Amino acid sequence: MSNIVRLVIACIIMGGAVTLCAFGFWGWGVPLFLIGGLVLLTFFFNENMLVAQFYLRKENSDQAEAWLSKITDYEKQLHKGQWGYYNLLIGLVESRKAPLKSEKYFKKALQLGLTMSHNLALAKLSLAGISMAKRNKREAEMYLKEAAKDDKNKLLADQIKMMKGQMAQMDKQQVVRGGFRQQRF
Repeated sequence: MSNIVRLVIACIIMGGAVTLCAFGFWGWGVPLFLIGGLVLLTFFFNENMLVAQFYLRKENSDQAEAWLSKITDYEKQLHKGQWGYYNLLIGLVESRKAPLKSEKYFKKALQLGLTMSHNLALAKLSLAGISMAKRNKREAEMYLKEAAKDDKNKLLADQIKMMKGQMAQMDKQQVVRGGFRQQRF
């Protein structure tokens, strides 16, 4: 359902609730007003994204993908502030199947904007992991520094520390694989 249609339906329901209360039918007006508030809330927080986020927390990415696939055109069905979060959720679902293909979704989420700092840190940490998988150490270090800076509440501190340790292991593996440099005299 289009976001504008939700807004119109919420306004009609709220108008009906106010009218019922004005004529003294408080028993019908108050519950209708609450229903209108619920419909108005779905204008700002899409129910498909909320359910998909629930399933991602339960680590059921198949169900999360099914709920996200119900959003066919995110620009029309979601509030503009949710566009970045939609791409972040798609990137998280995609990263469990094909991690290197999820990079475009994380970059799009950062481009569209995420308001919460821990979500910014999560997107940048995921991009750092993808950069490490591509053996692009400089880009991975840049994303890790930005993720550490954005993680103000230290929710991802353990993951950032673990990824830095993996990056150190990546340096050791390159020395073993490539051998030692020859000296010229």
